[in-house]
Amino acid sequence: MFAHIFVNRLKCLLRDRETIFWTMMFPLLLAVFFNLALSNLNNGEIFKAIDIAVVDDNNYQYDQYFKVALDEASKGDDRLFNLTVTSKDNAEKLLNENKIAGYIVVEEPIKLVVNKSGMNQAIIKSFIDNYMQTVSSINSILLKNPAAQQELISSLSERQQYVKEVSGTNAEPNNILNYFYSLIAMACIYGCFFGMREVTDIQADISPLAARVNISPVHKLKAFIYSICASLVIHLFEIFILLMFLRFVLYVDFGPKTGYVLLTAFLGSVMGISFGAFVSAIVKKSENIKIAVLIGVSMTGSFLAGMMYQNMKYTIAQNAPVLSYLNPVNLLTDAFYSLYYYDTFSRYALNMGFLCIFIVIFSLGTYLIIRRRKYASL
Repeated sequence: MFAHIFVNRLKCLLRDRETIFWTMMFPLLLAVFFNLALSNLNNGEIFKAIDIAVVDDNNYQYDQYFKVALDEASKGDDRLFNLTVTSKDNAEKLLNENKIAGYIVVEEPIKLVVNKSGMNQAIIKSFIDNYMQTVSSINSILLKNPAAQQELISSLSERQQYVKEVSGTNAEPNNILNYFYSLIAMACIYGCFFGMREVTDIQADISPLAARVNISPVHKLKAFIYSICASLVIHLFEIFILLMFLRFVLYVDFGPKTGYVLLTAFLGSVMGISFGAFVSAIVKKSENIKIAVLIGVSMTGSFLAGMMYQNMKYTIAQNAPVLSYLNPVNLLTDAFYSLYYYDTFSRYALNMGFLCIFIVIFSLGTYLIIRRRKYASL
C-alpha cells in the first residue's frame, strides 16, 4: 500500500508545475541574480592606499623624523598612503575636490585637516597619534636617561608585535556567503508549499480529491504520511540540485564539512514541509489565504535573516536576540555560517536543536489537528 500511494503521489506532485517552479526554479534563478549582483562585492573590501597631502613648509622640512615616517608609510605595494607634498592652498583645493582624504600640517601638535569623517580619516588620525605618542615616549626616556639614545634607536628599528591575529578556522572572510546561505534557507522553507498541499488534499471540505481520500478504505493519517514522504523526496532532490548548482557552477564555498551541510539541508527541508502542513491545518480558509500566509512568513523570515540586507541579521542579533532563535530561516542561515567559519560545533548544535524543536512542534500540532477533524457529510 505504501509503494502504491507513494509512487502515485510522486507522479501527481511532479505534474504540479507551479509548485515545482517556486520550490526549485525560483531559488535557482535568485542564485544566478545574486551572483551577478554580488560577485564584485568582496573587491570593495580590499584596502587601497589612502590619498593624503602634507603642507610643504619650514616645519615639515625641519621635522626629519616625521618626514621619514611618512615616506616609509608611502612606499611599497602594501603602502598605507599615497603622499602628495604641496602648498597649503593646493592641499586645500585637493581636499575640496575630494581628491585626498585629508592633509597634514606639521605644527605643535601635528594637525590633520579633513572635510568629512570616515574610515580613511580615522586611519590617518591613528597614524599621527601613534607617531606623536612614540615621539613623546622617546623624549621622556631621553630626558631621564640620555645614554639610552642608541638603545632606543635600535629598538625602534626592530619593533616587535606581541599581538598575533589568529583565525578561528582556515575559512577566508567572504561578505556574500550570507546571501547565498539565506537563499538556501529560504528554499528549504519553501517546502511549506508541499506541506500545505498535502494537508489541503486531505481536507474534504476544500477539494473533491480530498473528499475521495477521506472515503477511501486507507486510514487518512497513513495516506497523509505516505504522501508527505513523496513530497519530502521531491523537495530534498530540489535542495540537492540547488546545493550542487551553488557549489559547482557559482563556486559558493560551504567549507569542508559536507556531511553536516547535507544534514542541515535535510532538516531544513523537513522543517519547511512540516511548517507548511501546520499552517495549512490551522488556517481554516481557502488555499489562496494559506499561500499568502506562507509567503508572508517565509519572506519576512528571509529578510530578518539577511537575504535582502545582510546587516539586518546582525541588527536583530544585537537588539532582539530572541527573534533570531524564533526565526527558522535565521537558524538555517546561521547553521551554514557556523559550519563555514567555526571549528567547534557548539553554535551549530544550538541552531539545530532549536530547528528540531520547531519540527516537533509543527509535526505534533498538525497531527493533533488532523486526527480530530471530522466531516458531517461528503
